[in-house]
Amino acid sequence: MKLLRLACLAGLLWLTGCATPLATAPDAGHPTTPTTPTPADPAHTPVIPGGPLQPIAAARAAGQQVMPLFTPSDLWDRIRRGFAMPDLQHDLVQEREQWYASRPEYMQRMTERSRKYLFHIVEELERRNMPTELALLPYIESAFNPQAVSSARAAGMWQFMPATGTYFDLKQNAFRDDRRDVLASTRAALDYLQKLHGMFGDWHLALAAYNWGEGSVGRAIARNQKAGLGTRYTDLTMPAETRLYVPKLQAVKNIVANPEAFRTELPLIENHPYFQTVDITRDIDVELAARLAGVRLEDFKALNPSLHKPVILAAGTPQILLPWDNAKVFERNFAAHNEGQYASWTVWTLPSTMSVSEVANRVGMNESDLRQVNGIPPRMLVKAGSALIVPRSATLRTDVTEKVADNGQIALTPEVVTRRTVVRARKGDTVASLARRHRLSAASVADWNDLKANAALRVGQQIVMYVPVRAASKTRAAPARKSTGKSAPARRGGKASKAKRR
Repeated sequence: MKLLRLACLAGLLWLTGCATPLATAPDAGHPTTPTTPTPADPAHTPVIPGGPLQPIAAARAAGQQVMPLFTPSDLWDRIRRGFAMPDLQHDLVQEREQWYASRPEYMQRMTERSRKYLFHIVEELERRNMPTELALLPYIESAFNPQAVSSARAAGMWQFMPATGTYFDLKQNAFRDDRRDVLASTRAALDYLQKLHGMFGDWHLALAAYNWGEGSVGRAIARNQKAGLGTRYTDLTMPAETRLYVPKLQAVKNIVANPEAFRTELPLIENHPYFQTVDITRDIDVELAARLAGVRLEDFKALNPSLHKPVILAAGTPQILLPWDNAKVFERNFAAHNEGQYASWTVWTLPSTMSVSEVANRVGMNESDLRQVNGIPPRMLVKAGSALIVPRSATLRTDVTEKVADNGQIALTPEVVTRRTVVRARKGDTVASLARRHRLSAASVADWNDLKANAALRVGQQIVMYVPVRAASKTRAAPARKSTGKSAPARRGGKASKAKRR
């Protein structure tokens, strides 16, 4: 009997110990708070059960902070639970709320478009312990259109400028623009936002810097500090676009938090991946990839918006995105495809500068089709080293190398239109001096006249030249300025060309 009493007493003491709350670590990003509750704080006074422990009913647990044991099925709910940025209280927020709420079709179009990308963005934000409000930022930047391009040449869902994209390792070449790539641009955007938050210690200032530039925000803060003014987002003097930037995001956040209050209906977006990555090991036509996956071409392009050309170069783009259910279909069909050739296109690096018609003849392609697929405007030559998309042939049948797929560019130069003219040699002229006077190469002048490049000329000897049309007008004006030794148009041309190079 004594042993039974001792066992009961030991059990009671053990239960008492379990009821004592454990010290918890301070919340990351918040000031450290005392972990030991004080008797003066009744909300944290431990409750020691006076008898056997009983199950807690759902009604009793409703008012307590109990971690849910289920995953939300609605992605909007998951986003709301991750809101962590301080709310911005400003008249501009109410103005933007009314603007969005009065345009239900626009909101519906934006949110429908976002369903392909939101789950991935939320996953990345949670993995980095970042506020999930930032998943709404592409609504402000691009209305979730990965093909959006601003007047300042910012591109993609996250609207990266070319230089900023390069800084964050977003490839931009003749075949793809990673500023539009769903995975790469999201990685770069969150890297940039984390960097800005680390610099300014405030999410509103970080967002201002994302829109306006970190240097601009830094200088605005320095000006206010020097003037003894506040340095919060609302205190700074900013361009109108940046002043409206965070209020726009806050307005969308408020609508997502409580759509009923704004008479807005958000489309159901399931808390499930929309797409998955699929490896490709061979260059493959975009149309064939979509067909093997069983998806419409426009849907394929919406998930792989970085692709410029009708072919995917495996060395530069080793993965593609496909809807979740279509990924396995593609892998099975890709493995079963037995034609031996997945791509009807390849890349040819030009060995020398050529006209478009000459390139078209060399690769057996229609000139207008060659211009269209490579984006070559009229009256332009293609410079040596340019990487052009061309049809595969018996001589061009291998997959493109990683070096070309990652770095290929197209360089163009204006086509020079020439006019045949005949000039008479002066006393002491040579082929070289005459060519130099007309800004031509001695070798060309010698070749046109079947002479040597260093040959001396007789006074009055007729020499055939093919002079660029623009240069011809300057040549005719030159004799009127013999005394100066140098024509004014020539000096202006030199400055213009130097400015152009800068």
